[in-house]
Amino acid sequence: MRKRNIPHDAIVFVGDGRKALFLRNDGDEKFANFVSEDVFVDDNPMTRDQGSDKPGRGFAYAHTTRRSAMEPTDWHGIEEHRFAARVSEALQRLVRARAAPALVIAAPPRTLADLRDALHPDVKALIVLEINRDFTNQPLWEIERRVVASLASA
Repeated sequence: MRKRNIPHDAIVFVGDGRKALFLRNDGDEKFANFVSEDVFVDDNPMTRDQGSDKPGRGFAYAHTTRRSAMEPTDWHGIEEHRFAARVSEALQRLVRARAAPALVIAAPPRTLADLRDALHPDVKALIVLEINRDFTNQPLWEIERRVVASLASA
């Protein structure tokens, strides 16, 4: 089995539904050194702050008086999906512009799934590691340590 590594100039994406960090490995395959390329932050308030209506109610059948509640719209979740689509476009542009040799993605499950759906196959082919974790609020040195540790254990 071929050992995976993070080559020089590889792009490391760390994000969730509200914040995305684009990092680049300025080191080599043996000693990683992540530097920040770009940061995206989305102002996405909670659903309760975005909508003021109560959930709707509907009739079960036309000839009855029974009513049932409808599920409220999750505005916060919808915006997280849109944010993932926007950052995936920016990630693709960065990977292509830098001619990145590899790509590492670290994101929570929902964001990871949104990115998988949105990324173009030529960019997906560069992925050497996917980490199912949220590192967005970690300092840069901690992200580097955790990514390298995940690579060693994969």
